[in-house]
Amino acid sequence: MAAMACTSAASKTVFTPRLGSVKSVKSVRSVQLTSAFHGQSVARVSQVARFKSADVVSKGAGRRAVVVCKAADGKTVVIGLAADSGCGKSTFMRRLTSVFGGAASPPKGGNPDSNTLISDTTTVICLDDYHSLDRYGRKEAAVTALDPRANNFDLMYEQVKALKEGKSVEKPIYNHVTGLLDAPETIHPPKILVIEGLHPMYDERVRELLDFSIYLDISDDVKFAWKIQRDMAERGHSLESIKASIAARKPDFDAFIDPQKQYADVVIQVLPTQLIPDDNEGKVLRVRMVMKEGVPFFEPVYLFDEGSTISWIPCGRKLTCSYPGIKFFYGPDTYYGNEVSVLEMDGQFDKLDELIYVESHLSNISTKFYGEITQQMLKHADFPGSNNGTGLFQTICGLKIRGVYERILANQNNAATLESAKA
Repeated sequence: MAAMACTSAASKTVFTPRLGSVKSVKSVRSVQLTSAFHGQSVARVSQVARFKSADVVSKGAGRRAVVVCKAADGKTVVIGLAADSGCGKSTFMRRLTSVFGGAASPPKGGNPDSNTLISDTTTVICLDDYHSLDRYGRKEAAVTALDPRANNFDLMYEQVKALKEGKSVEKPIYNHVTGLLDAPETIHPPKILVIEGLHPMYDERVRELLDFSIYLDISDDVKFAWKIQRDMAERGHSLESIKASIAARKPDFDAFIDPQKQYADVVIQVLPTQLIPDDNEGKVLRVRMVMKEGVPFFEPVYLFDEGSTISWIPCGRKLTCSYPGIKFFYGPDTYYGNEVSVLEMDGQFDKLDELIYVESHLSNISTKFYGEITQQMLKHADFPGSNNGTGLFQTICGLKIRGVYERILANQNNAATLESAKA
């Protein structure tokens, strides 16, 4: 059996058979879902925001973009991706659209500041476009963009529902350059619609429209290290200002963004390494892919033996590992009361082409040919996280989403055939 090659001197593997009961990770936390501002003062702020947006349009910034994707054979499949800002959503989107074919790019001939990305099969919508308050309105109302009261969930629900049903919509544009609300752009229903941002699983109505959902869960320690590296090195911010910025966002993040992970079908957790004692640089990462059991059209990925608990150190003749090495883990667990399978990688690759050795020991990865994961990783070797578990698990998740889409499409076609036969 090929998988048993891991028992050689070149690697170390520990198998523990599943015993039926699993450790609880975290209890279910209730989330209050509210999305409307109350009070005259905030209503006035909304009017200010709309006025500022109209002023921009009158100056010629409101050209309408017509976004065209090939019409879906059945209903549009909707994928939700949730994460805080600066947590890798954009990189994930580029990996995902690459799996489906064709590079994602902004709509041609429309607003140059549009947040929409389109490829041959997918349309990616940034949920910042559903801010009900612009940057100035939020400042006057003393709310952050994370606060549900600063977002229009009614419109978000109506438009995602319409696209899923094959109807075009006039979607607003939040301009990240000016901080204002620009004129809308026309979005036609694609085969696959990805809604990414802060709140794709916050509103229950929107959540029910999702065919598959992912949450990128970056630990506070890693997020802090990343922000320091970016803002101090690239933007000249002081350590004190970075700490103040993180502290200001944290209450709303904890209240409105973080609880959404309990609803996700897959959670990708990025944590400090356990291979280096007291590491505080955040350069070597431990990444976990938490996959919910029982999700329609989706089977969790597993390492060697499905349902067992496995620890694997693959470093040796077939995988080059410099300090501190690489360690994989796989096993069953529970997460917010749901049965899950967990695949974990701690450490980073020295040579991406050797990833094929790891890929050959993974199952249920939804690849179309041997080595597709390695090919995708090499193709985007310059993307952030390509040498560690963030890039690996984002790529695997993209392949799994493609598999979910194809199975949903096959199910729709089978249903249509049955209906035709009855007629």
